[in-house]
Amino acid sequence: MGETAKTLSERFGKILQKRQSLTINRQDTSMSINTQLDSLIPASKIANLSQGMFVGSVADNIDEKIEQKIFHAQIMIDNAKVARETKVCKPIPVITPFLDENGNDIMQEQIQRNYNQIKRDVLQIIAEEKAYLCKILQIA
Repeated sequence: MGETAKTLSERFGKILQKRQSLTINRQDTSMSINTQLDSLIPASKIANLSQGMFVGSVADNIDEKIEQKIFHAQIMIDNAKVARETKVCKPIPVITPFLDENGNDIMQEQIQRNYNQIKRDVLQIIAEEKAYLCKILQIA
């Protein structure tokens, strides 16, 4: 959306487009043809892509040139197949339940306890290192 679509549109580059216009009035009819550079894939088209649709560009090798580098495609999903595969999936096992004996969610409390323990451990390590350094400095 927005800036991303604009950036991608600029990355895909521009193409020379021919425009033809016809003017009709009482005295005569005139036709004009002009050319101008337009975005190959406009930002509005990129921003309005539906789910499963995408645009892209592929790189080629020096010795293997690709004629059509830029593409616009859609992923086709076989919903019946996905449903069959989903039925045979096993649920992800619960490694650490964050429920107390009453079934209350205590995840935030456990995270806070872990955080506090890490802080205590770090302070203990610092105190032990300071004591060790003080002991070394007094001996030397």
